Amino acid sequence: MAAVAICGLSSMAMAAEPVAGQDYEVLDKPVSSEVPDGKIGVTEVFWYGCPHCYALEEPLESWVDTLPDDVVFERLPATMGKVWLRHATAYYAARELGIFNTQFHRDFFDAIQKDGHRMTEDDEIAEFFTHYGVSKDEALKALNSFGVKSQLNQANARMKAYKLMGVPALVVNGQYVITPRSANGLDNMPKIAEALIEKTRQEKEAQGTN
Repeated sequence: MAAVAICGLSSMAMAAEPVAGQDYEVLDKPVSSEVPDGKIGVTEVFWYGCPHCYALEEPLESWVDTLPDDVVFERLPATMGKVWLRHATAYYAARELGIFNTQFHRDFFDAIQKDGHRMTEDDEIAEFFTHYGVSKDEALKALNSFGVKSQLNQANARMKAYKLMGVPALVVNGQYVITPRSANGLDNMPKIAEALIEKTRQEKEAQGTN
């Protein structure tokens, strides 16, 4: 199930500058990430079991392809429940094994959203991984590795710091949080994020950090 209701999709262009507290929320304390100095981070918080996250992927990927060099995009798997944690574990294990890429991401989403696989058991996930050039033993080892567990803990800490009650969400510069509800639909989320990227860029220039 999805953890947040969608207020109706809209493809309208942003008519004005987004408004804090209305189109997005501002965190009291920015959440740090591994974005290099001088870069602007955009984080997608998602869950493979969320149909709204699945629907967002195609327009989001198209938007990410247009981002300038000073913007760094990353994904953060949500950790808001037992099943969520299993899917987040699969995400980090795939990265640890070096098999994660856009195609893997799409395929894992498809397996759950289109093909009806739960992907909550280690054996099922490990078997899925074998289609990407790793053995089942390698996959099982990664799924239970210290490195993956450490990344899950970090993801959980960031989730709490973002104060999210659901997904999908986009976080710009660790401080501006956009949800489908605040954006008035999935299609508007990248548009608001783009405006907030420019806002952040201007703030950085004013501070003399660029």
